[in-house]
Amino acid sequence: MWTHSRAIGLLVGYGLDRVFADPQRWHPVAGFGTTALRVEHVLYRDSRALGVVHAVALIGSVTALGVGSNRVAVRVGAPAEVALVAATTWVALGGTSLSKVGRQMADHLDNDDLASARALLPSLCGRDPEPLDSDGLARAALESIAENTSDATVGVLVWGALAGVPGILAYRASNTLDAMVGYRSPKYLRFGWAAARIDDVLNLLPARVTGVATVVAAPSVQGSPARALQMWRRDAAQHPSPNAGVAEASAAGALGLQLGGRTQYRHGMEIRPTLGDGHSPTARDLRRSVALSSRVQELSAVASAILAVAIGQARIRRRRRA
Repeated sequence: MWTHSRAIGLLVGYGLDRVFADPQRWHPVAGFGTTALRVEHVLYRDSRALGVVHAVALIGSVTALGVGSNRVAVRVGAPAEVALVAATTWVALGGTSLSKVGRQMADHLDNDDLASARALLPSLCGRDPEPLDSDGLARAALESIAENTSDATVGVLVWGALAGVPGILAYRASNTLDAMVGYRSPKYLRFGWAAARIDDVLNLLPARVTGVATVVAAPSVQGSPARALQMWRRDAAQHPSPNAGVAEASAAGALGLQLGGRTQYRHGMEIRPTLGDGHSPTARDLRRSVALSSRVQELSAVASAILAVAIGQARIRRRRRA
């Protein structure tokens, strides 16, 4: 029943996110972020070593909490394990909220309400919205949706399948820390190094699962699987992130768009390599990206449940042979 408990919990948690989205009050991820900020205020120096302490202490504490709570649930029985996995998955996922914000951004751009679009952009990414026009806002939102489909959903499900509740909590803690301090800015270049590298490692597999799911889902948005795969293979490695490049390049190919170029953050400007060969994103393309993200999330949920069962069955066979 161990295998089925984890798989069922993942699917129930995914369903809760689709129905209810993120909890509106007392969100555990927000609580972790507040705690991480307080620890940062105490530890912060322009030091890579203290950044390692910061990341390891916070991620390790959350992982230990997951290990302890999972042991208790397993001892109580399968229903408790299902409930714990489902609740943890739900609070860690952000896919439904991501899609909602993407649609809101498209509505603002359709209505030429650039002020509202700029005010909404920080809820999707850390870019400076003030210098962006309609197309710039559409591109920033679309790239964020592509990347966060992996970060906010696929990564949670994959690590839930691989390691259960401890895996979900470790992944979400790492991803949250990366979003807080993993910038290449003067302040965080050293201190945020560890958080960024841990997040890179934990996202290696989820990003590639996202790429495969994007290739498979491309026809659902009138895209070409072959084109999505081609852009992934051709352009992903040019991106400064080993993982965001996979998600963005495959999405660019699936949607027939060109992403990348001048990217303005509050800490400075970067020139990103171009991904894909199509036209620049528009509000209509933003809606298509939301639809693509939803299909990728669905495929990943099913694949992760299957993976959880397969891992559990392999463990049972090893125990029987021993």
